[in-house]
Amino acid sequence: MVYGPDFLRFLCVFLPRLIHVNRVLITDGLHPAGMAVLERADGIEPVVRPDLTAEQLRDELQTADGIIVRSATRLRSDVLSGQERLRVIVRAGVGVDNIDLNAATKAGILVMNTPTGNTTSTAEHTIAMMLALSRNIGPAAASMKAGRWDRKLFQGTQLAGKTLAVVGLGRIGICVAQRAIALEMTVLGYDPFLSEERARQYGIELHRDLDEIVRRADYLTVHTPLTDETRGMIGAERLAAMPAGARVINCARGGIVDEQALADAIESGHIAGAALDVFTQEPPEDRRLVDLPQVLATPHLGASTQEAQEMVAVEAAEIVVGFLQSSEIRCAVNMAPVSGAELEDLKHYLSLSYRLGLLASQMIRGQSLTSAEIDFRGEAAERNTRLLKSVFATGLLEDALDSAVNLVNASAVAQERGIAITETASGQCENFASLIGVRVKTNEGEFSASGTIFGNQFQRLVRLGPYPLEAFLDGILLIYRHRDVPGLIGYIGSVLGRHDVNIANMALGRQSAEPGGDSVAVLNLDSEPSQAALEEILNHDEVTGVEIVRLPAAGEIPPLLGG
Repeated sequence: MVYGPDFLRFLCVFLPRLIHVNRVLITDGLHPAGMAVLERADGIEPVVRPDLTAEQLRDELQTADGIIVRSATRLRSDVLSGQERLRVIVRAGVGVDNIDLNAATKAGILVMNTPTGNTTSTAEHTIAMMLALSRNIGPAAASMKAGRWDRKLFQGTQLAGKTLAVVGLGRIGICVAQRAIALEMTVLGYDPFLSEERARQYGIELHRDLDEIVRRADYLTVHTPLTDETRGMIGAERLAAMPAGARVINCARGGIVDEQALADAIESGHIAGAALDVFTQEPPEDRRLVDLPQVLATPHLGASTQEAQEMVAVEAAEIVVGFLQSSEIRCAVNMAPVSGAELEDLKHYLSLSYRLGLLASQMIRGQSLTSAEIDFRGEAAERNTRLLKSVFATGLLEDALDSAVNLVNASAVAQERGIAITETASGQCENFASLIGVRVKTNEGEFSASGTIFGNQFQRLVRLGPYPLEAFLDGILLIYRHRDVPGLIGYIGSVLGRHDVNIANMALGRQSAEPGGDSVAVLNLDSEPSQAALEEILNHDEVTGVEIVRLPAAGEIPPLLGG
């Protein structure tokens, strides 16, 4: 008997649903321990399909409820669009650069990763690289293999008694710090979003000024995500500020350390050497840095241990089983599932909360965040305030941490860092139909702001600290604090004009109707001003502070909100 295509589709698509079988596609291979978890799970059918073309992958996903990938499989928008059955993607690893998160979110597909499985392996690799660099293990071993006995050429330096600066104190950064302390090193840490109390518990001397710890570091290791804020974070100026003979280690992400600046610093003799496991381009085509004899380089081996691969595979399998069997969500890196009707009702409130979080995060940059509160008034108090609080926390934390922060895990991530985020709500609201206020406390004081929605969609900033105003919450904001005197606005406009920066909107706020007092101004700019322009503004006698804040463009709904 010959079966037609409709009957075969019934077998592949509808029959598994009737008997509650969830099909999980594995395209990059999975450690046997992870496969065992899938095979033991009730209602789960693992299907291994390696080496698929993009078209074949798209077709396979038509009959899959979930997929587990590593780094080789690329889930692009053309693959994910139109996938009506696929509900979950699990990345067996941390990085999700090979997954189009925006496309997955739009398709209603939850994306999760395994952030803890490779922590120990990456931390150990960092320590191993630091030790090998200090004791010239690589060149000494190569010399022995070549039949030489060049003992006098490879004198090294010990780690005990040296100072290690750890930039980024997430899971891996703290793991590195603990091992360095065991090696009798003094550990300085830089992380604006770790509480001082938590740092003391780990024996880390916490600092809020990166330039301060750079100047004291015999060794510097980075453990941050790669963002616009961290790209090139360790550049020529900071390398020059390090003590002569210092060493640099990067086992996090290529691009955090400026590779050309590092090569220059090594060639000049100021930096004694570097140990690198990651590169801006992998594999690197520009060999200048890698080929320097003072550089120890490995091909992105941080998580390449048997134990890490097993742990990541088991964690990935457990995550996909938990979600498909009981809707359990762990380690999500995009938005939590929300019904279309609720999302439509909430999207402008979500966008306002997110923008207030981003605003607060950038206004307290470099300070130690201790707690935050979000207050809902009027119509905002009648919405899903728990979800609104989560998206505020996402904006507040997402660019500062080494782990993915989103609607699902933002509050838990904050709690893990010793940061309390609370909410209050009241149906009463003066002057506005709805109001969302945020108050953020740091080691240096307090920042507060309030926003509302005009019409049914326009997000506006209506209070900044003690100053009432009405400013657009979108695009590039230049915020300057000043004394309200004649001629200052014209001066600011002239400076920006000379630097080819156009002012799109402007809002002023002052506490009293009398001129001459403390005031604040918010300018929406069409382009970002240079550092020279900012310094020229700050040099005015009546200007007391200047900040640049970057927010989503007008009308833009961020991807994590379904935009």
